[in-house]
Amino acid sequence: MAAPATAARFLAALRAEGLTVVTYPGWETHNRNHKGPWGPVHGVVVHHTVTKGTANTVRICRDGHSTLPGPLCHGVIAKDGTVHLIGYGRTNHAGSGDPDVLRAVIDERPAPVDDEATTDGNRHFYGFECENLGDGEDPWPEVQLDAIARASAAVCRLHGWGARSVIGHREWQPGKPDPVGFTMDSMRDRIDARLDDKPKPPAPKPTPPAKPKPTPPSKPAVSLARLIAAARRDPAQKGNPVSYAGARIVEEALAAEGLLDRALIDGHYGTATRTAYARWQARQGYRGAAADGIPGRASLAALAARHGFTVTT
Repeated sequence: MAAPATAARFLAALRAEGLTVVTYPGWETHNRNHKGPWGPVHGVVVHHTVTKGTANTVRICRDGHSTLPGPLCHGVIAKDGTVHLIGYGRTNHAGSGDPDVLRAVIDERPAPVDDEATTDGNRHFYGFECENLGDGEDPWPEVQLDAIARASAAVCRLHGWGARSVIGHREWQPGKPDPVGFTMDSMRDRIDARLDDKPKPPAPKPTPPAKPKPTPPSKPAVSLARLIAAARRDPAQKGNPVSYAGARIVEEALAAEGLLDRALIDGHYGTATRTAYARWQARQGYRGAAADGIPGRASLAALAARHGFTVTT
């Protein structure tokens, strides 16, 4: 039996597992606690969304719909592996399920076939909705499967649980198919591998020193000040656009993130680049004037960390 972790510890655990996490305003208190208790918690339920597009998926899971009010989970795991935190507390994700399955989760043993729905799962489980159409054809990118395993392992670490504390919706509630496209046994293997803390084998005997490897080339550098100047330059101003090698580096990174068409990479920080960078800022959790497409040190450093360049003043 475990009391739910605080929202702050939950967020910290996800980030400690190496995940990219985006939070939405008020997520820490967006819940259905007025409908019943939240806890004790015993495990994690994994779902697929039957939706397409991350923004649309996050909106639906956060707001719910006419027959099921939101939030519909604690976090949405997007195709690119980003975890979007939309609620915390009791959420409408698990529904009623089999008490024998709950006992198996608590005991961390294989769950029996679910054949009744008499136990409140929304009270006892953390829930992650994973962006996928659930038709057996929509692919599961490796980065998304890895994020599901990392998010589940993060919760297990918080409470000292093993991989058997993570189940699919279909294992909890009769008639539910999700997730479709991978088996929960294979997912539990991934989670178990992340939680594995067995002693490492003895180090091999020392070998003669190897020949020194060539010094790797230094990372390309982008000047934050020059990039900001290029971003703020009026596209209609005479003499624009101004070419800057650092702008091309940033454009290449934005294109790799799927935010900028590669045909628009030209080393000029124009309207298309600024729009793409604003989307990157929004992905980092910035909103309103903070997501205006003008680079800031934190957002540029995050992009640099993912794409192998450095940021200078």
